[in-house]
Amino acid sequence: MFGSVSLVLLVIVIIFIAKTIKVVPQQHAWVVERLGKYHATLGPGLNIVVPFVDRVAYKHILKEIPLDVPPQVCITRDNTQLQVDGILYFQITDAMRASYGSSNYIAAITQLAQTTLRSVIGKMELDKTFEERDHINTTIVSAIDESAANWGVKVLRYEIKDLTPPKEILHAMQAQITAEREKRALIAASEGRKQEQINIATGEREASIAKSEGEKQASINRAQGQAAAILSIAEASAEAIRKTAAAIQSPGGSDAVNLKVAEQYVAAFGQLAKTNNSIIVPANLGDISGLIATALQVVKSQTKS
Repeated sequence: MFGSVSLVLLVIVIIFIAKTIKVVPQQHAWVVERLGKYHATLGPGLNIVVPFVDRVAYKHILKEIPLDVPPQVCITRDNTQLQVDGILYFQITDAMRASYGSSNYIAAITQLAQTTLRSVIGKMELDKTFEERDHINTTIVSAIDESAANWGVKVLRYEIKDLTPPKEILHAMQAQITAEREKRALIAASEGRKQEQINIATGEREASIAKSEGEKQASINRAQGQAAAILSIAEASAEAIRKTAAAIQSPGGSDAVNLKVAEQYVAAFGQLAKTNNSIIVPANLGDISGLIATALQVVKSQTKS
């Protein structure tokens, strides 16, 4: 009998200790009610409560929580249906408000995200919805966060996962994109041809200039060469004349000149006789000596002068 009582008392003590000691995990918050009224919020670690008087009414996770917002059909400003779905990230910042501020804060946040999304999409045209994703996300977060503060929830961010227009719109958009790409391709090709023609014309112009400059320089070089050649010939002729005059004035020079003139006369006469079949003979062979004497007289007069 005594053993049974001891066993009962042990069980009661264990239950009493279990009801008194509460160990809250990290990043959790437990809301305690005392006799049906909010009493305290238990933080992580060991906590003591009054058994059978206090009870843990709500348990909340303080980590960041992703919430999948169901897809919905929105109407854009240009009356185009657009199916949109996204994901919302939130975090509980006040466990007491999250417990008593709303009967179901998750459902409230979801509905508010959907209504805000429809409102934002309704103010935009279809093309803008694809370009203004960041604006849409920021607007939804601002609108939800203002209301969610009363529920002890902090909305961190909202991300659109997919924007799906009707198939007809998709085909039209694809055709528009294809046409735009073809247009850009044609423009690029025409610009390439234009640049090619410009390059060819520029190259031909530069080649013509270079060719004319080369011809000009070549003409100058030829003229300078001819002038130098003429000058050299003149200087050589003058030097030859000076040497001939000096040779004539030297002893025996006159006799050498006589002999040279006679040889040249005879050679010239011989060449003249070969020009046809007839043999040319001077009418008076004695004139040969006279012609030689005349040539020598000219040479002497040039030497004296």
